[in-house]
Amino acid sequence: MFSQIPVDLAKVKKEELNRVILRAAIIGELDAINLYEEMAALTDNEDIRKVMLDIAREEKAHVGEFQTLLLRLDKEQVQELEQGRKEVEELTGK
Repeated sequence: MFSQIPVDLAKVKKEELNRVILRAAIIGELDAINLYEEMAALTDNEDIRKVMLDIAREEKAHVGEFQTLLLRLDKEQVQELEQGRKEVEELTGK
């Protein structure tokens, strides 16, 4: 269920460390979102479901915060996200 940080942070080059930290944080938030949404789908307790889904939404905001910081540090990521957006528009016509 849970992802593992894909690299040993102690071995990351200093100039790469902040980007790697932010990507690892995004991975953690995405794992949390998946966990909370899956648990919400499984429970028959409406209160638990509501709280799980609310917390999942908060985690989505955290992804946005980390992504904002990452995009400030990684201009290649900005370009590739834009390229991905364009490819989806071309493939879907939307």
